[in-house]
Amino acid sequence: LIDSFTSIIGRALTGTFYPVLQQAIGFGSAFEGWTAREEEILYRVLIPLSPPIGHTFHLEHDTDQQKPGRNFRVRVELECSCPEGNEGVNLLCFLHHPDVVRRSTRQPNLLDSLCTGFYLDVHKIVLWFCALVRASWRRLPQSRSWHLVLQASARSCNLRLNNNQESFLVKVLFGVQRHTSDIFITSRPRGAQTPSTMWPETYAIAETKFFTHMARQTPQDSSHLKCLQLLARVLAHKDFPFHSVKTIIMQMLNTVPVSRWHRRYFLLQLSDALEQLHLSLKEKHLDHFILGNQRLPEEIRLPQDVQRARPPNLFYALIQDPDAHSQAMQAY
Repeated sequence: LIDSFTSIIGRALTGTFYPVLQQAIGFGSAFEGWTAREEEILYRVLIPLSPPIGHTFHLEHDTDQQKPGRNFRVRVELECSCPEGNEGVNLLCFLHHPDVVRRSTRQPNLLDSLCTGFYLDVHKIVLWFCALVRASWRRLPQSRSWHLVLQASARSCNLRLNNNQESFLVKVLFGVQRHTSDIFITSRPRGAQTPSTMWPETYAIAETKFFTHMARQTPQDSSHLKCLQLLARVLAHKDFPFHSVKTIIMQMLNTVPVSRWHRRYFLLQLSDALEQLHLSLKEKHLDHFILGNQRLPEEIRLPQDVQRARPPNLFYALIQDPDAHSQAMQAY
């Protein structure tokens, strides 16, 4: 569905200077083979953005210490298309003659349309894409049997689709790939007041790729997804952060021999996962799975700074807040 949207929208954007939409990437539990809740399934997809002709993207690390995690800004710069050594000669050069380009193409450049200052603006990107989806929906064959409702969100385009029998929700995020790796900076929010020009780094694509890799390595009747789903659903009712459970399972998948995930070992692995979780809570320490992990499968590509980073402690907040630690132990 999303690929159909991006294909139609991509054709409509030909000759403009809006971001180029790449093929959508599915990630998260729905694409990994498990769900944390029994209600409606949520499909999360990421649409990578590339700079249009005459523009370049430069990722700048955001040094604001008030926001957790690793955050970036996307600086948009106009590109010079003049012959080397003859700057300014080409009258259609975006850098030296932007006004001429505007008049001749009758199109705004990216700085004029979807940026705040020199930086790509998440809120403007979302509004722009949602408007394109609304305009192109009737051109899709799915529109004849499905009803589409766009749900407003500042940092994602949420599509609810339903017919007479079923419904599902698609959350569309936008991102920029770091080099040629599986790490992206995305429109996913970082707290309640994420600035519109802040793009947090995400490891969700790499995690989904890890699960895809392990699905090929483990026995056909492997119990790792059953284990993860059971724990996530039980702890979800206690408002427990299920990503910590997912981290435990990923760490076990990366260390336990694949043969030990046969279904006959289900109770053993479930018990081990609970024990690892209890120990991590007690010690208030759980390493991030992707950041700083140098034992990932070769097919998962990380930038050097991500691979060499010191793994952050996912339970660091429990050190700072004794009450939160007590609540987490009670929830367990």
